[in-house]
Amino acid sequence: MTASVSENLEAVQQTIAEACKKVNRNREDVELIAVTKYVSTKRAAEAVDAGILHLGENRDEGLLEKYESIGEKATWHFIGSLQTRKVKNVIDKVDYIHSLDRLSLAKEIDKRAEHRIKCFVQVNVAEEQSKHGLAVEEVIPFIQSLEAFANIQVVGLMTMAPHTDEESTLRSCFQGLKKLQSRIQELNLPYAPCTELSMGMSNDYAIAIEEGATFIRLGTTLVGNER
Repeated sequence: MTASVSENLEAVQQTIAEACKKVNRNREDVELIAVTKYVSTKRAAEAVDAGILHLGENRDEGLLEKYESIGEKATWHFIGSLQTRKVKNVIDKVDYIHSLDRLSLAKEIDKRAEHRIKCFVQVNVAEEQSKHGLAVEEVIPFIQSLEAFANIQVVGLMTMAPHTDEESTLRSCFQGLKKLQSRIQELNLPYAPCTELSMGMSNDYAIAIEEGATFIRLGTTLVGNER
């Protein structure tokens, strides 16, 4: 029998608390996003009922379907690669976009948004061919080019670590993002405070927290997989 979201959440909260304690961080500094792309609207609603306030989707269809039912009971995160032509479908529903990685997307967000959108710049720290995101050396020039867009606030950086159990590889990836964040913060850009780090998924979130994650994105571990 599938565990309830509440049961899964209890175990996840325990892991988060232990990871925070290990590195003397406050538990309140880590936001938990339930990634609901592989589950039904009913299961997503169960997550909200369990007290999870942040939901993440990686496709516009999935987000719109769940938003119709759940609406503003949740804070919505778009976490997948966002096609420029799809921006208009989701822009009024989302609070955060985790995948800003090109100027054409920034222009479309800025044009379509009716209020300032909190964006994470996606960075391909591990330099994997299969992953979206900017190379580390491209990030600062890219962020500097966003100054003209009044509807974009760069709240932080996002990355996806390699899918591996090799702890040193994971740590190296997360540390690379943290180091880049520090460099951006030193620039004191009012439109890019860059206070957040979106990193850590079901298989590596404890390590991500130890390395400074402020948003973790959990799917299978938290809400399961109904596909």
